[in-house]
Amino acid sequence: MTDSKTAPQGAEPQVVALARALLSCPSVTPDAAGAIEVLQDFLLPLHFSLQVEHTPNGTTNAWIVHGFDAPVFVFGGHVDVVSPGDLSKWTTPPFEPDVRDGKLYARGASDMKGSVAAAACAFARFVREHPDHPGTLAMLITSDEEGDGLEGTARMVKTLRRWGVHIDWCIVGEPSCAARFGDTIKNGRRGSLNGRLVVHGKQGHVAYPQLADNPVHKAAAFLAELSSRVWDEGTEHFLPSSLQISNIHAGHGVVNIIPGELEVLFNIRYNTCWTQERLIEEIEAMARRRDLSCEFFWKSSAQPFVTRPGRMTRVLSEAVERVTGCRPQLNTAGGTSDARFLSTISDETVEFGPMNATIHSINECVGVDELVLLEEIYLETITRLFLDEE
Repeated sequence: MTDSKTAPQGAEPQVVALARALLSCPSVTPDAAGAIEVLQDFLLPLHFSLQVEHTPNGTTNAWIVHGFDAPVFVFGGHVDVVSPGDLSKWTTPPFEPDVRDGKLYARGASDMKGSVAAAACAFARFVREHPDHPGTLAMLITSDEEGDGLEGTARMVKTLRRWGVHIDWCIVGEPSCAARFGDTIKNGRRGSLNGRLVVHGKQGHVAYPQLADNPVHKAAAFLAELSSRVWDEGTEHFLPSSLQISNIHAGHGVVNIIPGELEVLFNIRYNTCWTQERLIEEIEAMARRRDLSCEFFWKSSAQPFVTRPGRMTRVLSEAVERVTGCRPQLNTAGGTSDARFLSTISDETVEFGPMNATIHSINECVGVDELVLLEEIYLETITRLFLDEE
Protein backbone atom coordinates (compact mmCIF):
# COMPACT_ATOMS: atom_id res chain seq x y z
CA MET A 1 0.00 0.00 0.00
CA THR A 2 1.60 3.21 -1.13
CA ASP A 3 -0.84 5.93 -0.07
CA SER A 4 -0.23 7.58 3.29
CA LYS A 5 -3.77 6.64 4.29
CA THR A 6 -2.76 2.99 4.25
CA ALA A 7 0.28 3.31 6.51
CA PRO A 8 0.16 0.96 9.52
CA GLN A 9 -1.08 2.53 12.74
CA GLY A 10 1.44 1.30 15.31
CA ALA A 11 1.08 -2.38 16.11
CA GLU A 12 -2.63 -2.61 15.28
CA PRO A 13 -3.77 -5.54 13.12
CA GLN A 14 -3.49 -5.17 9.37
CA VAL A 15 -7.27 -5.40 8.97
CA VAL A 16 -7.71 -2.34 11.18
CA ALA A 17 -5.06 -0.40 9.24
CA LEU A 18 -6.78 -1.25 5.96
CA ALA A 19 -10.18 -0.34 7.41
CA ARG A 20 -8.73 3.02 8.52
CA ALA A 21 -7.52 3.67 4.99
CA LEU A 22 -10.92 2.90 3.49
CA LEU A 23 -12.76 4.89 6.16
CA SER A 24 -10.58 7.94 5.50
CA CYS A 25 -12.13 8.18 2.02
CA PRO A 26 -15.24 10.43 2.14
CA SER A 27 -17.10 8.11 -0.23
CA VAL A 28 -20.70 9.29 0.02
CA THR A 29 -22.79 7.60 -2.70
CA PRO A 30 -21.89 7.38 -5.56
CA ASP A 31 -18.37 8.79 -5.11
CA ALA A 32 -15.75 6.12 -4.33
CA ALA A 33 -13.40 8.96 -3.26
CA GLY A 34 -10.24 6.87 -3.59
CA ALA A 35 -11.45 3.73 -1.79
CA ILE A 36 -11.00 1.51 -4.85
CA GLU A 37 -7.41 2.74 -5.17
CA VAL A 38 -6.81 1.72 -1.55
CA LEU A 39 -7.91 -1.83 -2.39
CA GLN A 40 -5.86 -1.76 -5.58
CA ASP A 41 -2.68 -0.77 -3.71
CA PHE A 42 -3.28 -3.54 -1.20
CA LEU A 43 -4.13 -6.45 -3.53
CA LEU A 44 -2.30 -5.86 -6.82
CA PRO A 45 1.16 -6.67 -5.36
CA LEU A 46 -0.27 -10.16 -4.70
CA HIS A 47 -1.05 -10.57 -8.41
CA PHE A 48 -4.76 -9.90 -8.23
CA SER A 49 -6.17 -8.52 -11.47
CA LEU A 50 -8.43 -5.48 -11.37
CA GLN A 51 -11.07 -4.27 -13.80
CA VAL A 52 -12.65 -0.92 -13.00
CA GLU A 53 -15.75 0.64 -14.53
CA HIS A 54 -16.79 4.26 -14.12
CA THR A 55 -20.46 4.85 -14.92
CA PRO A 56 -22.10 8.10 -16.10
CA ASN A 57 -23.59 8.89 -12.66
CA GLY A 58 -20.16 8.81 -11.00
CA THR A 59 -20.25 5.24 -9.69
CA THR A 60 -17.06 3.18 -9.58
CA ASN A 61 -17.34 -0.61 -9.86
CA ALA A 62 -14.42 -2.99 -9.42
CA TRP A 63 -13.99 -6.69 -10.25
CA ILE A 64 -10.88 -7.93 -8.43
CA VAL A 65 -9.78 -11.50 -9.23
CA HIS A 66 -7.13 -14.06 -8.33
CA GLY A 67 -7.02 -17.45 -10.05
CA PHE A 68 -9.16 -18.88 -12.82
CA ASP A 69 -11.68 -21.61 -13.60
CA ALA A 70 -14.25 -23.12 -11.27
CA PRO A 71 -15.20 -23.07 -8.50
CA VAL A 72 -15.79 -19.33 -8.13
CA PHE A 73 -16.07 -17.62 -4.75
CA VAL A 74 -17.14 -13.96 -4.67
CA PHE A 75 -17.17 -11.44 -1.85
CA GLY A 76 -19.72 -8.74 -2.63
CA GLY A 77 -19.28 -5.36 -0.99
CA HIS A 78 -19.67 -1.62 -1.25
CA VAL A 79 -17.43 1.27 -0.28
CA ASP A 80 -20.06 4.00 -0.51
CA VAL A 81 -21.65 5.34 2.65
CA VAL A 82 -24.65 7.44 3.61
CA SER A 83 -24.14 11.09 4.47
CA PRO A 84 -22.73 11.62 7.98
CA GLY A 85 -25.34 14.32 8.62
CA ASP A 86 -24.67 17.02 11.22
CA LEU A 87 -20.90 16.88 11.78
CA SER A 88 -21.19 18.68 15.11
CA LYS A 89 -22.96 15.65 16.58
CA TRP A 90 -20.01 13.33 15.93
CA THR A 91 -17.53 12.87 18.76
CA THR A 92 -14.74 12.70 16.18
CA PRO A 93 -14.97 13.65 12.47
CA PRO A 94 -16.76 10.89 10.50
CA PHE A 95 -13.96 10.50 7.94
CA GLU A 96 -11.12 10.59 10.46
CA PRO A 97 -11.33 7.05 11.88
CA ASP A 98 -10.59 6.81 15.58
CA VAL A 99 -10.23 3.84 17.93
CA ARG A 100 -11.80 4.37 21.37
CA ASP A 101 -12.57 1.73 23.97
CA GLY A 102 -11.94 -1.11 21.55
CA LYS A 103 -14.16 0.28 18.77
CA LEU A 104 -13.28 1.87 15.45
CA TYR A 105 -15.44 4.95 14.83
CA ALA A 106 -16.14 6.41 11.38
CA ARG A 107 -18.92 6.61 8.84
CA GLY A 108 -19.05 3.21 7.12
CA ALA A 109 -17.20 1.33 9.87
CA SER A 110 -19.91 -1.33 10.12
CA ASP A 111 -21.74 -0.64 6.84
CA MET A 112 -19.60 -1.89 5.30
CA LYS A 113 -15.96 -0.90 4.89
CA GLY A 114 -15.00 -3.02 7.89
CA SER A 115 -16.24 -6.13 6.08
CA VAL A 116 -14.47 -5.10 2.88
CA ALA A 117 -11.19 -4.74 4.79
CA ALA A 118 -11.69 -8.12 6.51
CA ALA A 119 -12.39 -9.86 3.19
CA ALA A 120 -9.42 -8.24 1.46
CA CYS A 121 -7.09 -9.28 4.29
CA ALA A 122 -8.49 -12.82 4.26
CA PHE A 123 -7.99 -13.01 0.49
CA ALA A 124 -4.43 -11.72 0.83
CA ARG A 125 -3.52 -14.26 3.50
CA PHE A 126 -5.03 -17.12 1.52
CA VAL A 127 -3.15 -16.16 -1.65
CA ARG A 128 0.16 -15.78 0.22
CA GLU A 129 -0.25 -19.27 1.65
CA HIS A 130 -1.72 -20.85 -1.50
CA PRO A 131 -0.59 -18.85 -4.54
CA ASP A 132 -1.56 -21.68 -6.90
CA HIS A 133 -4.92 -22.38 -5.31
CA PRO A 134 -7.67 -24.02 -7.37
CA GLY A 135 -10.60 -21.99 -8.66
CA THR A 136 -11.23 -18.26 -8.60
CA LEU A 137 -11.34 -15.74 -5.78
CA ALA A 138 -13.11 -12.50 -6.64
CA MET A 139 -14.33 -9.30 -5.04
CA LEU A 140 -17.16 -7.30 -6.58
CA ILE A 141 -16.99 -3.82 -5.06
CA THR A 142 -19.24 -0.88 -5.90
CA SER A 143 -19.78 2.72 -4.79
CA ASP A 144 -23.52 2.66 -5.54
CA GLU A 145 -25.32 0.55 -2.95
CA GLU A 146 -26.73 3.09 -0.53
CA GLY A 147 -28.58 4.88 -3.34
CA ASP A 148 -30.81 3.30 -5.97
CA GLY A 149 -28.07 0.78 -6.68
CA LEU A 150 -28.84 0.48 -10.38
CA GLU A 151 -25.36 1.57 -11.48
CA GLY A 152 -23.58 -0.66 -9.00
CA THR A 153 -23.88 -4.39 -8.41
CA ALA A 154 -27.00 -4.67 -10.58
CA ARG A 155 -25.03 -3.29 -13.52
CA MET A 156 -22.01 -5.48 -12.77
CA VAL A 157 -24.15 -8.62 -12.64
CA LYS A 158 -25.27 -7.88 -16.20
CA THR A 159 -21.62 -7.50 -17.18
CA LEU A 160 -20.70 -10.79 -15.52
CA ARG A 161 -23.51 -12.51 -17.41
CA ARG A 162 -22.04 -11.21 -20.67
CA TRP A 163 -18.66 -12.54 -19.63
CA GLY A 164 -20.18 -15.93 -18.89
CA VAL A 165 -19.29 -15.81 -15.19
CA HIS A 166 -21.21 -18.15 -12.91
CA ILE A 167 -20.66 -17.93 -9.16
CA ASP A 168 -20.62 -21.04 -6.98
CA TRP A 169 -20.48 -19.26 -3.62
CA CYS A 170 -21.01 -15.65 -2.61
CA ILE A 171 -20.81 -13.84 0.71
CA VAL A 172 -22.03 -10.25 0.91
CA GLY A 173 -20.45 -8.44 3.85
CA GLU A 174 -23.50 -6.56 5.11
CA PRO A 175 -23.64 -6.10 8.91
CA SER A 176 -25.84 -9.06 9.76
CA CYS A 177 -25.48 -9.60 13.51
CA ALA A 178 -28.01 -8.27 16.02
CA ALA A 179 -27.52 -9.23 19.68
CA ARG A 180 -23.91 -10.47 19.51
CA PHE A 181 -21.28 -10.91 16.86
CA GLY A 182 -21.80 -14.22 15.09
CA ASP A 183 -25.49 -14.68 15.82
CA THR A 184 -26.95 -14.21 12.33
CA ILE A 185 -26.35 -15.22 8.74
CA LYS A 186 -28.80 -13.77 6.24
CA ASN A 187 -29.80 -16.40 3.68
CA GLY A 188 -32.43 -14.37 1.89
CA ARG A 189 -34.32 -11.10 1.79
CA ARG A 190 -37.91 -10.10 1.24
CA GLY A 191 -39.03 -8.28 -1.87
CA SER A 192 -39.88 -4.59 -1.67
CA LEU A 193 -42.65 -2.92 -3.68
CA ASN A 194 -43.46 0.78 -3.39
CA GLY A 195 -46.92 2.05 -4.24
CA ARG A 196 -48.39 5.52 -4.74
CA LEU A 197 -52.17 5.72 -4.75
CA VAL A 198 -53.99 8.81 -6.01
CA VAL A 199 -57.71 8.91 -5.20
CA HIS A 200 -59.76 11.38 -7.24
CA GLY A 201 -62.60 13.44 -5.80
CA LYS A 202 -64.09 16.90 -6.26
CA GLN A 203 -63.00 19.93 -4.28
CA GLY A 204 -65.65 22.01 -2.55
CA HIS A 205 -66.78 23.87 0.56
CA VAL A 206 -67.22 21.79 3.70
CA ALA A 207 -70.62 23.45 4.25
CA TYR A 208 -71.87 22.07 0.91
CA PRO A 209 -70.72 18.44 0.82
CA GLN A 210 -73.45 17.58 -1.69
CA LEU A 211 -71.57 19.69 -4.23
CA ALA A 212 -68.24 17.99 -3.61
CA ASP A 213 -66.81 14.47 -3.51
CA ASN A 214 -64.43 13.83 -0.61
CA PRO A 215 -61.63 11.44 -1.65
CA VAL A 216 -60.58 10.92 1.99
CA HIS A 217 -64.00 9.53 2.87
CA LYS A 218 -64.06 7.44 -0.29
CA ALA A 219 -60.67 5.90 0.44
CA ALA A 220 -61.07 5.30 4.18
CA ALA A 221 -62.61 1.82 3.97
CA PHE A 222 -60.16 0.72 1.28
CA LEU A 223 -57.16 1.89 3.31
CA ALA A 224 -58.50 0.10 6.36
CA GLU A 225 -58.81 -3.11 4.36
CA LEU A 226 -55.36 -2.62 2.85
CA SER A 227 -53.67 -2.07 6.20
CA SER A 228 -55.45 -4.85 8.12
CA ARG A 229 -55.27 -7.62 5.52
CA VAL A 230 -53.28 -10.75 6.37
CA TRP A 231 -51.36 -11.36 3.17
CA ASP A 232 -49.93 -14.77 4.07
CA GLU A 233 -48.71 -16.81 7.01
CA GLY A 234 -45.03 -16.70 6.08
CA THR A 235 -42.85 -19.58 4.92
CA GLU A 236 -40.07 -21.79 6.24
CA HIS A 237 -37.57 -18.99 5.67
CA PHE A 238 -39.71 -15.82 5.75
CA LEU A 239 -41.98 -13.92 8.11
CA PRO A 240 -45.45 -13.00 6.79
CA SER A 241 -45.59 -10.32 4.12
CA SER A 242 -46.34 -6.84 5.46
CA LEU A 243 -47.88 -3.69 3.97
CA GLN A 244 -47.18 -0.37 5.68
CA ILE A 245 -48.75 2.98 4.82
CA SER A 246 -46.00 5.58 5.13
CA ASN A 247 -47.66 8.86 4.11
CA ILE A 248 -51.15 10.29 3.51
CA HIS A 249 -51.72 13.74 2.08
CA ALA A 250 -54.82 15.64 1.02
CA GLY A 251 -56.04 19.22 0.93
CA HIS A 252 -54.45 22.60 1.53
CA GLY A 253 -54.01 22.61 5.31
CA VAL A 254 -57.27 24.46 6.01
CA VAL A 255 -60.46 23.14 7.59
CA ASN A 256 -63.13 24.59 5.29
CA ILE A 257 -62.13 22.98 1.97
CA ILE A 258 -63.01 19.45 0.95
CA PRO A 259 -59.91 18.21 -0.92
CA GLY A 260 -60.10 17.21 -4.53
CA GLU A 261 -57.42 14.55 -4.34
CA LEU A 262 -55.82 12.18 -1.85
CA GLU A 263 -52.31 10.75 -2.18
CA VAL A 264 -51.14 7.71 -0.23
CA LEU A 265 -47.63 6.21 -0.17
CA PHE A 266 -47.12 2.63 0.98
CA ASN A 267 -44.58 -0.17 0.88
CA ILE A 268 -44.96 -3.95 0.84
CA ARG A 269 -42.19 -6.23 2.10
CA TYR A 270 -43.21 -9.56 0.65
CA ASN A 271 -41.97 -13.12 0.75
CA THR A 272 -41.85 -15.84 -1.88
CA CYS A 273 -45.59 -16.52 -1.55
CA TRP A 274 -46.02 -13.56 -3.89
CA THR A 275 -44.61 -11.99 -7.00
CA GLN A 276 -44.81 -8.25 -7.52
CA GLU A 277 -47.14 -8.84 -10.48
CA ARG A 278 -49.61 -10.79 -8.34
CA LEU A 279 -49.48 -8.18 -5.57
CA ILE A 280 -50.18 -5.36 -8.01
CA GLU A 281 -53.03 -7.30 -9.59
CA GLU A 282 -54.57 -8.12 -6.20
CA ILE A 283 -54.37 -4.59 -4.77
CA GLU A 284 -55.78 -2.97 -7.88
CA ALA A 285 -58.61 -5.54 -7.87
CA MET A 286 -59.37 -4.62 -4.23
CA ALA A 287 -59.78 -0.99 -5.29
CA ARG A 288 -62.00 -1.93 -8.22
CA ARG A 289 -64.27 -3.96 -5.95
CA ARG A 290 -64.91 -0.79 -3.95
CA ASP A 291 -65.47 1.21 -7.16
CA LEU A 292 -62.72 3.59 -6.12
CA SER A 293 -61.84 6.29 -8.64
CA CYS A 294 -58.08 6.16 -8.41
CA GLU A 295 -54.71 5.56 -10.04
CA PHE A 296 -51.78 3.44 -8.86
CA PHE A 297 -48.12 4.11 -9.56
CA TRP A 298 -45.69 1.28 -8.77
CA LYS A 299 -41.95 0.98 -8.27
CA SER A 300 -40.18 -2.27 -7.48
CA SER A 301 -36.97 -1.96 -5.45
CA ALA A 302 -36.27 -5.66 -4.81
CA GLN A 303 -37.40 -9.15 -5.67
CA PRO A 304 -37.44 -11.73 -2.86
CA PHE A 305 -34.78 -14.41 -2.82
CA VAL A 306 -33.75 -17.25 -0.57
CA THR A 307 -30.68 -19.50 -0.58
CA ARG A 308 -31.34 -22.99 0.64
CA PRO A 309 -28.47 -23.98 2.93
CA GLY A 310 -25.69 -25.76 1.06
CA ARG A 311 -22.01 -26.43 1.53
CA MET A 312 -20.95 -22.80 1.90
CA THR A 313 -23.63 -22.01 4.46
CA ARG A 314 -22.56 -25.04 6.49
CA VAL A 315 -18.85 -24.20 6.26
CA LEU A 316 -19.44 -20.54 7.12
CA SER A 317 -21.69 -21.47 10.07
CA GLU A 318 -19.05 -23.83 11.43
CA ALA A 319 -16.34 -21.19 11.01
CA VAL A 320 -18.46 -18.60 12.83
CA GLU A 321 -19.13 -20.99 15.70
CA ARG A 322 -15.49 -22.02 16.01
CA VAL A 323 -14.18 -18.45 15.98
CA THR A 324 -16.89 -16.76 18.08
CA GLY A 325 -18.42 -19.58 20.13
CA CYS A 326 -21.81 -18.55 18.78
CA ARG A 327 -23.87 -20.78 16.50
CA PRO A 328 -25.41 -18.45 13.90
CA GLN A 329 -29.08 -18.59 12.99
CA LEU A 330 -30.32 -18.22 9.44
CA ASN A 331 -32.53 -15.16 9.00
CA THR A 332 -34.20 -13.23 6.17
CA ALA A 333 -35.41 -10.16 8.09
CA GLY A 334 -34.35 -6.59 7.40
CA GLY A 335 -34.17 -4.38 4.36
CA THR A 336 -32.66 -5.00 0.96
CA SER A 337 -29.06 -5.55 -0.08
CA ASP A 338 -27.01 -6.25 -3.19
CA ALA A 339 -27.34 -9.96 -2.43
CA ARG A 340 -30.63 -9.79 -4.35
CA PHE A 341 -28.67 -9.11 -7.55
CA LEU A 342 -25.81 -11.53 -6.94
CA SER A 343 -28.18 -14.37 -6.10
CA THR A 344 -29.34 -14.40 -9.73
CA ILE A 345 -25.95 -15.71 -10.89
CA SER A 346 -24.81 -17.51 -7.75
CA ASP A 347 -25.69 -21.00 -6.54
CA GLU A 348 -25.43 -20.00 -2.89
CA THR A 349 -25.59 -16.41 -1.63
CA VAL A 350 -25.59 -15.29 2.01
CA GLU A 351 -24.76 -12.20 4.01
CA PHE A 352 -22.45 -12.17 6.99
CA GLY A 353 -20.73 -9.25 8.64
CA PRO A 354 -20.38 -7.38 11.94
CA MET A 355 -22.97 -5.98 14.35
CA ASN A 356 -25.62 -3.74 12.82
CA ALA A 357 -26.47 -1.66 15.92
CA THR A 358 -24.89 1.61 14.73
CA ILE A 359 -25.35 1.49 10.95
CA HIS A 360 -26.38 4.85 9.42
CA SER A 361 -26.21 6.48 12.86
CA ILE A 362 -24.12 9.23 14.44
CA ASN A 363 -20.83 7.78 15.77
CA GLU A 364 -21.12 4.62 13.70
CA CYS A 365 -18.57 2.08 14.87
CA VAL A 366 -17.34 -1.50 14.68
CA GLY A 367 -15.48 -3.51 17.29
CA VAL A 368 -11.78 -3.93 16.59
CA ASP A 369 -12.11 -7.53 17.75
CA GLU A 370 -15.03 -8.01 15.32
CA LEU A 371 -12.79 -7.05 12.39
CA VAL A 372 -10.05 -9.43 13.50
CA LEU A 373 -12.50 -12.30 14.00
CA LEU A 374 -14.34 -11.51 10.77
CA GLU A 375 -11.10 -11.84 8.82
CA GLU A 376 -10.51 -15.23 10.46
CA ILE A 377 -14.04 -16.39 9.61
CA TYR A 378 -13.74 -15.36 5.97
CA LEU A 379 -10.30 -16.97 5.71
CA GLU A 380 -11.41 -20.28 7.22
CA THR A 381 -14.48 -20.35 4.96
CA ILE A 382 -12.62 -19.86 1.70
CA THR A 383 -9.79 -22.19 2.77
CA ARG A 384 -12.18 -25.03 3.45
CA LEU A 385 -14.24 -24.40 0.32
CA PHE A 386 -11.19 -24.45 -1.95
CA LEU A 387 -8.92 -26.96 -0.26
CA ASP A 388 -11.11 -29.46 1.63
CA GLU A 389 -12.21 -32.47 -0.39
CA GLU A 390 -15.85 -33.43 0.07
